[in-house]
Order: sequence, then C-alpha cells, then structure tokens
Amino acid sequence: MTVALEVVEVEKPADVNVIIGQAHFIKTVEDLYEALFQAVAGIKFGLAFCEASGPCLVRRAGTDPELEAHAVKAAQKIGAGHVFVVMLGNAFPVNVLNQVKSVAEVCSVFCASANPIGVLVAAHGGARGVLGVIDGSSPKGVESDADQQARRALLRRFGYKQ
Repeated sequence: MTVALEVVEVEKPADVNVIIGQAHFIKTVEDLYEALFQAVAGIKFGLAFCEASGPCLVRRAGTDPELEAHAVKAAQKIGAGHVFVVMLGNAFPVNVLNQVKSVAEVCSVFCASANPIGVLVAAHGGARGVLGVIDGSSPKGVESDADQQARRALLRRFGYKQ
C-alpha cells in the first residue's frame, strides 16, 4: 500500500480569510451558503465543496464571483473528497465560524485564517484526504507588555472588546 503526501498551498488575495473543513453531503453547499449569508449583513464570500461520489464535481456558490473562483481553484488543488473551502471578503472567521460548525453536514473545520495556508493531503488509490493544515508561521518569541497592549488595542479597534 502506497500513500503519497503533498502540501497544497492555498492561493488567495492577501486580505481574504479562508475556512477549510470537511462535510459529508451534497446539500452542504446550500446549507453553508445560507449559514454564511445570514451570519453577516452584506457578506462577500465564495465557497466550493468537493463531491466525493457520483459525478465527483466541485460544487460552488457565493455572493462574490471572484471569491467563488478562488474557492473553486483551492478546492480543485486540494482535490480531497468532502472538503469545503470558504473565502471571506468582508468578514472575519470569528463572525461566521459558529454558524459554519453548526451546519448539520459539517464534520470538522481544519482551519480559519488569513495567513498563508498549506493543506497536507494524502493520496491513495485515486482518492485524496486532508491530514491537516499548516497555518502561518512559527512563533518567534513571547509577547512583551507592549505587545499585549498592541493586541488589546487591535481587538478594540476591530470592535471585539470594549
């Protein structure tokens, strides 16, 4: 038995956040669309879902054609059954993650990030699966008091803390 491992780099615009997860049913596309659309007024997103049986198509939806195209391209490169990719344009994952995780078909979320993302994919017998993700960079140290103040100021500027 042979398994080939590959790291798939997710290409996206610099200001876009990405959610990658796994679900289990073709209805995922419609249900994720509704969950995202209802989570944030005026949200811009694209989503793609890798169907794992039948015609094995990359199913797609979204409110922004460019983000949808990026999601489709990432899903095609990952090429793993039942994996979905959401590209967020004017929202952060924290705004939609609970809604995404509450979709009945969603089994797990691998990552939610604006960082560079590498998806570790295993291939065997003509099928592919996601083993995990590489998200961003390794830590370069421990935050100082000034770093803590900057973090807190950022959260307040974004409106997440008072």
